[in-house]
Amino acid sequence: MPDQPTRPRPAGTFKIGTIAGSDVLVSSSWFLVAGLIAIIIAPAVEVEQPGLGAWKYLAGFAFAVILYLSVLLHEASHAIMARRYGFPVSSITLHFLGGMTAIEGEARTARQEFFIAVVGPLTSIGVGLVALLLHPFTPDGLLQMAVGGLAGANLLVGILNLVPGLPLDGGRVLKSLVWRLGGDVHLGTIVAGWGGRITAVAAMAWPLLQSRVIDDEPDILDFALAFIVAAFLWSGSTAAMASARMRRRLPDLVARRLVRPALAVPGDLPLAEAVRRAQDAGAGSIVTSTAAGEPVGIVNEAALAATPEDRRPWVQVSSVARTLESGLRLPADIHGDELVIAISRTPATEYLLVEADGTVLGVLSTADVDRAFRGTSP
Repeated sequence: MPDQPTRPRPAGTFKIGTIAGSDVLVSSSWFLVAGLIAIIIAPAVEVEQPGLGAWKYLAGFAFAVILYLSVLLHEASHAIMARRYGFPVSSITLHFLGGMTAIEGEARTARQEFFIAVVGPLTSIGVGLVALLLHPFTPDGLLQMAVGGLAGANLLVGILNLVPGLPLDGGRVLKSLVWRLGGDVHLGTIVAGWGGRITAVAAMAWPLLQSRVIDDEPDILDFALAFIVAAFLWSGSTAAMASARMRRRLPDLVARRLVRPALAVPGDLPLAEAVRRAQDAGAGSIVTSTAAGEPVGIVNEAALAATPEDRRPWVQVSSVARTLESGLRLPADIHGDELVIAISRTPATEYLLVEADGTVLGVLSTADVDRAFRGTSP
């Protein structure tokens, strides 16, 4: 297979390898949580094996690495399942709150959504159960402590991830079930989003109930972690709900309805004259063309507005036009998801809409698309 182009890494991450063709990245925030785990585990390490001194923190850090390797298995299972359904997976990132798998594209069916989501928690539960079975046969000492901790942590992660609220995997499972029953993916997202908000409130309230439920008085760390988890859940669920409400408008997002009539002019025509001709013709945009009438560029509205009127008679129209690349030519009937994907692949402010027979229909402005998407008037 040919080499894939190198993908730009998010700021604050570095690559440690690949799994199933996906880059494995570690966020700088991971070191913060790894250090925190090392500090929390150190007293238990000292009890298990006294006399280690400062080495007990290294043992705690090693446990953090082992724990996050199991998180990597969780995320890799998402990636493998997504690839099985034909979705590209650009990266797997380990960060402060666990991991994230960057799957490109949305599930096309409720079945795909269900299996891509549920495989992660099931993997964690599976790792936890294997560790639990091995624990009685593991030699006493730090190794047995690590296996026991691995079992408890993975079972906890697997079960909590099945909580039915976005952005948790259980939220995506709930979304898929509502989608399957009601036939509306957006309704599924909104229901699962509310589940995430309820879970966020529960996470925030947990320290207040902790002493009654598990007979353990909360400390400042418990309140801090509850706040971080609640903020993560609330922001993730709210963003998912907002996206679902907006994506409901996609079927009505038709490029042909948003087209601006375009005037074709030679590229060496003075800009002032091109603007005058466009106003006389009632055109909302200007396209530069060859002598044979082949379009070669689109005048950028922002560049035109930035050119002072007293300079326009001396400036060629081609100087404020963007050369037409392949991604700037869109079929006139493009709509919905296809339109949004096409715009995201080749970002620009204007696109040329072309009929099936090759004739130019006009120009599509991303500003008009954005207004239509948000439901506001031009």
